[in-house]
Amino acid sequence: MSKINYKSVEEIELIRESSLLVSKTLGEIAKVIAPGVKTIELDKLAETFIRDNGGVPAFLNYHGFPYSLCISLNDQVVHGFPGSHVLTEGDLVSVDCGVVLNKYYGDSAYTFAIGEVNDQVKKLMRVTQECLKLGVEKAVVGMRIGDIGYAVQEHAEKNGFGVVKELVGHGVGLKLHEKPEVPNYGKRGAGIKLEEGMVIAIEPMINAGRAGVKFWDDGWTVSTSDKKPSAHYEHTVAVRKGTPDILSTFDYVENVLKEKNNN
Repeated sequence: MSKINYKSVEEIELIRESSLLVSKTLGEIAKVIAPGVKTIELDKLAETFIRDNGGVPAFLNYHGFPYSLCISLNDQVVHGFPGSHVLTEGDLVSVDCGVVLNKYYGDSAYTFAIGEVNDQVKKLMRVTQECLKLGVEKAVVGMRIGDIGYAVQEHAEKNGFGVVKELVGHGVGLKLHEKPEVPNYGKRGAGIKLEEGMVIAIEPMINAGRAGVKFWDDGWTVSTSDKKPSAHYEHTVAVRKGTPDILSTFDYVENVLKEKNNN
């Protein structure tokens, strides 16, 4: 089993820079995501923006993945392919993005509502974001991996939603996926102890219905087994004493969405 890669203060700052480029890229997506847009256009925009800012898309050619973004629609949980699909009113779209900048990785995801979505989808989005917040709050020295998973699972299931078990968060650093794995379920006080210098991606994947998922023949796309929608939010977080240090941010996305709603 490969060991956990603890990061120095300097390394964490480099991961913060990468994570902020991811966050800004998602902000650029927020500006243009709308009914009538093809998902492949979002992918091209992201690749251009990342490269223009000195980064490299982390997902492109990662184990053969052919795109810069994972774009997962409606009942797709994660790892969906951008393509000729034209977004329509009522779609739910999770956009997962990673970059490499100065050799270090950043990773974050945000789920967008296209136009008006129904109340169940609104609740799913809200609860999944709350799950992320609750999980992140546990990313402090002295807690355990199981505390993060328990916080996410308890809140999702209390709201009647299913927690995906087959896919997990992970360490981030010189590689996109490092140890430890960070499941969205677990027991309080169980698992690896969190220590200063750990950097992890916490990423609740929450289904409107049952927890079960289906893996597609393309070798990547994962969807819900009951065809109900799924939401996915992700932050890269450095474990600290007392308060977690969130290296990515949703501010760029949320400022754009606020502006769109006001117009």
